Amino acid sequence: MTSNPLQQTIEALAKEKGIEPEVVIQAMEEAVLTASRKFYKGDEELKAKFNPENAQIELFALKTIVDEVTAPGKEISIAEAKEIYGEDAEVEVGYQIEFPKRTDVLGRIAAQTAKQVIFQKVREAERENVFAEYNQRVGEVMNGLVKRFEQGDIIVEVGRIEAILPRKEQSRAESYAQGDRVRAVIRGVSKSAKGPQIVLSRTDPALLIKLFEQEVPEIYDGTVMIRGAVREAGDRAKVAVFSRERDVDPVGACVGMKGTRVQAIIRELRGEKIDIVDYSDDPVQFVMNALSPAKVQRVTIVDDKEKVMEVVVEDSQLSLAIGKKGQNVRLAAKLTGWRIDIKSEEEKRKEVEAQFGALEAANAEPEAEPAAATEGEESKG
Repeated sequence: MTSNPLQQTIEALAKEKGIEPEVVIQAMEEAVLTASRKFYKGDEELKAKFNPENAQIELFALKTIVDEVTAPGKEISIAEAKEIYGEDAEVEVGYQIEFPKRTDVLGRIAAQTAKQVIFQKVREAERENVFAEYNQRVGEVMNGLVKRFEQGDIIVEVGRIEAILPRKEQSRAESYAQGDRVRAVIRGVSKSAKGPQIVLSRTDPALLIKLFEQEVPEIYDGTVMIRGAVREAGDRAKVAVFSRERDVDPVGACVGMKGTRVQAIIRELRGEKIDIVDYSDDPVQFVMNALSPAKVQRVTIVDDKEKVMEVVVEDSQLSLAIGKKGQNVRLAAKLTGWRIDIKSEEEKRKEVEAQFGALEAANAEPEAEPAAATEGEESKG
């Protein structure tokens, strides 16, 4: 361990802020440079450099070797350079020479300036580190504590940083008090004047997927795959699952013995109902599964290009298939990517009868017209 006080300060500051010591050293070099420019006020080209041997920030004035000097503060003639370094020294036009300058004369104001620059640079580096770390963790679930409330948004303390759970990302079935534990998914990270803003969500389907990964070992190890998840947070969700092994029931694995696995997720989501359905590559079968718990009689693809399906259910199953305020069919449509038109057997029967009636009427009309024309012709004759 080094005994130099400045080196110790650099290492302690770097550790505390979670940044590399080089970042602190660069900040110190820039701070000394800023303070020096204010003190010397000339046109010299100054350079600050950390010397690891004595752990000091050293200051230099840089001068470029030229044939003829036009800017004395920044240039030195080749003749003068050879006087300094000797005739045999390898000095050429274009080389730069460093001339040491004193830093002990910078004074109190310069020291305050240096302190401000160091603080600013370290804070910027700290912010960049936080942004880089959490930007890579978008989609991850994290735990935090409710710290305070700001106009409906919840400020969540996560380790050393604060994240925001906006009102629109909160489930309407949930309410929190200061100090409550909250588990949420990282929705995104944005840069702002106050530093990186980590946005959390309790409504994103990614939270549901992560909770299943945590609760269901078969999903975690890749045996069972989630092929889609949709939610209306606080009310209902649908998850499509698929097994890569024939002898593993994907729905059963997610539900767990006596429903223990899915119940743990339902508790975490404050009672949100979750329908777990089998995924199928066959769109018709997938739509039938997605409308669970309703039982479907038959499905017809109306428009393959526009992805429209007509679904017919028994009269007693209609309200179940549609769901409260259309929620079941709406979630099924979002999960499958198909527009679903649901009809009861009775509705479909009436529709078919109406179509037959219209068809019969259309067929009868052409027969009547020629008869009228023939009568006209006879009267002419």
